[in-house]
Amino acid sequence: MDEEYDVIVLGTGLKECILSGLLSVDGLKVLHMDRNDYYGGESTSLNLNQLWKRFRGEDKPPETLGSSRDYNVDMIPKFMMANGALVRVLIHTDVTKYLNFKAVDGSFVYNKGKIHKVPANDVEALKSPLMGLFEKRRARKFFIYVQDYDENDPKSHEGLDLNKVTARELISKYGLDDNTVDFIGHALALHRDDSYLGEPAMDFVKRMKVMACSIPSLFL
Repeated sequence: MDEEYDVIVLGTGLKECILSGLLSVDGLKVLHMDRNDYYGGESTSLNLNQLWKRFRGEDKPPETLGSSRDYNVDMIPKFMMANGALVRVLIHTDVTKYLNFKAVDGSFVYNKGKIHKVPANDVEALKSPLMGLFEKRRARKFFIYVQDYDENDPKSHEGLDLNKVTARELISKYGLDDNTVDFIGHALALHRDDSYLGEPAMDFVKRMKVMACSIPSLFL
C-alpha cells in the first residue's frame, strides 16, 4: 500500500467515524483502519460468533443457540432524537451509511403506580389519563408557547427572556400542577432530575422543541 493520505484515523467507533466523515467531506484523503475484524469499535453490533469470541475467548457457541448470522447484538444501544444535533451530524458526514435506525414505537411514563403512554397525537392526548380536562387546556397553552417560540423573533417571547427566567418561573405562568410539571420535565424534556427548574428556561424549551420536531404531532 504505497498511496499517500492526508489523514489516518485509527478505530471505527462512532466518534472516529464522525471525525473521518468530517475530514472526508472537507476534501481530505482519509485512510480509516481498525485492528478488529468488525466495524464499529465499542459501538458495534456483533453476530453470535463475534460475541462469543469477545466475551468467552476462542470457544465456539453451542449449536443449540442457532446460526451466528441470526444474531445482531448492539454493544451500546443508542437513543437519538430524530431531529437532534447528533442525527444531523451523522447525515452531514455520511456516517449514516454504516448505521441502522429503528423508530421507537412509543414513549412511556410511570405515574401513580401505573405505566402510561406519552401522547403522540391529538387523539391520544384527549384520552390520556395523565391530566384532567382543565389541566390539558392549560398545558396546551404552554405547548403552543413552546412550539411557537423562536429565539430570533422577540414577538414569540411574550416579554420573557429565557436566558434569565427559570424553568420554574416559566411554568408557573401557566399554572400547571406538580404532576404535569413532573411529566413535562422528565417525559418530554428528558431531564434526569429537577435541578433544571432553577436554571434558565432556554435549554428546557429547546429540549421540548427537539422532542416536538422528532414526534411532529406531539403538541397538537
